[in-house]
Amino acid sequence: MNILISLISFIVTIGILVAVHEFGHFWVARKLNIKVLRFAIGFGKPLWTYTSKKDDKIEYVLAAIPFGGYVKMLDEREGDVPEKDAHRAFNRQPVWKRFLVVLAGPAFNFIFAIAAFSTTYMIGVNAVQPYVGAVIAGTPAAQAGFQEKDKILAINDVNVASMSEVRLSLLSEYLGNPELKINVQTKDNEAVTRTLNLSSIKLLADEKDYFAKTGMGFWQPPHVPVVMTVLPDSAAAQAGLKRNDIILSYDGHPAESVKTVTEYIQQHAGKLVALQVERNGSEQTVSLTPKATEVDGKMIGRMGVHLAKKMSDEDRKDLFFVRHASIGEALSRGVVETWRMSIMTLKVMGKLIVGEASIKNISGPVTIANYAGISASIGFTVYLGFLAIISLSLGVLNLLPIPMLDGGHLFYYLIEIVKGSPVSEKFEAMGAQVGMVMVGLLMVLAIYNDITRLVG
Repeated sequence: MNILISLISFIVTIGILVAVHEFGHFWVARKLNIKVLRFAIGFGKPLWTYTSKKDDKIEYVLAAIPFGGYVKMLDEREGDVPEKDAHRAFNRQPVWKRFLVVLAGPAFNFIFAIAAFSTTYMIGVNAVQPYVGAVIAGTPAAQAGFQEKDKILAINDVNVASMSEVRLSLLSEYLGNPELKINVQTKDNEAVTRTLNLSSIKLLADEKDYFAKTGMGFWQPPHVPVVMTVLPDSAAAQAGLKRNDIILSYDGHPAESVKTVTEYIQQHAGKLVALQVERNGSEQTVSLTPKATEVDGKMIGRMGVHLAKKMSDEDRKDLFFVRHASIGEALSRGVVETWRMSIMTLKVMGKLIVGEASIKNISGPVTIANYAGISASIGFTVYLGFLAIISLSLGVLNLLPIPMLDGGHLFYYLIEIVKGSPVSEKFEAMGAQVGMVMVGLLMVLAIYNDITRLVG
């Protein structure tokens, strides 16, 4: 079922974002009186076709392979053009018109991202207060003086209100300067500024959680683990563990958190573990043997359950809140988040090129499908935020000066503006071959990373 949800969510995600991108090209071309012949979402065999009854008789196509789309315009380089329509052919247009048509695709991806981010804030985003959790000795966070239950208020004067905003701002500011000024409110309600120097570590050197590398986590109130899902044929299923069982202890140790239970199970692969659980108001003992699983060359134990955190109503109210915004503030936040994340994406690409970020951070269709399924399962606003991030990433990627992408065509047009004439067909054809190789290698790398994540 999870695979089906991920697949459907992925197809919907790609369909929406491709439609947005291609509609940008389509809409601007129509506004500039360039004749459009076909608007297609997907490639391969058409599943649905409609031809408009208006003068241009545009063909609208939904095809079987959802990985892309295109807008076909009248062009003398692709066939004979009736003399009466020659003035509307794409190749006959002045360079500024062609530039705008090509630019419109990525531009609409950014516009969609702004609208999506803004909508999530108007609806309300479930958020977590940015309290600092346990601080590991000897790490940059410890050296900066961070204490448990510090509440992060701003990073380099950029205000933050939630855990997700802290993560985004920390990475964004780190990419500009690894020395960060962080304003916090201590658990004693004192306002303090701490200097977090991350110059000694590379946050993106691998795909592990970059925030954890600072030496601090996010605070979680005391809670007990509750079983949400028992996987079939797992150690938990064989032992009789059930959904909604509350784990009270393991081998006599109090179950203080999901983390402590998980770590103990991982350390006891193939060894009998006695769990004291509460089921329907009564306590009982469940004995199980965690199955040994190899992860990163090391054998760890897994019992085959998904655990959730059961905490008091008071702690839940203190930690979780809904982030709302008025229409004006939501639009402003949508613009700011789109801009900041776009710049951050470019900076990360720069780090990849110079070797300061691992290529393992590059994700392909399998990872995107997985996150699409997860976000869709959580709720509409989470999925909408996911769409916004993927949309702006597509916008940034398409603006890179790589032949085959929109940015490559825009680069050709800039050359044309400077030299006063179009680039030669030979030069453009050679660029297309180079671009095809570059995009192909990028896709192979992304899919390879996806496969290694699955195998790992």
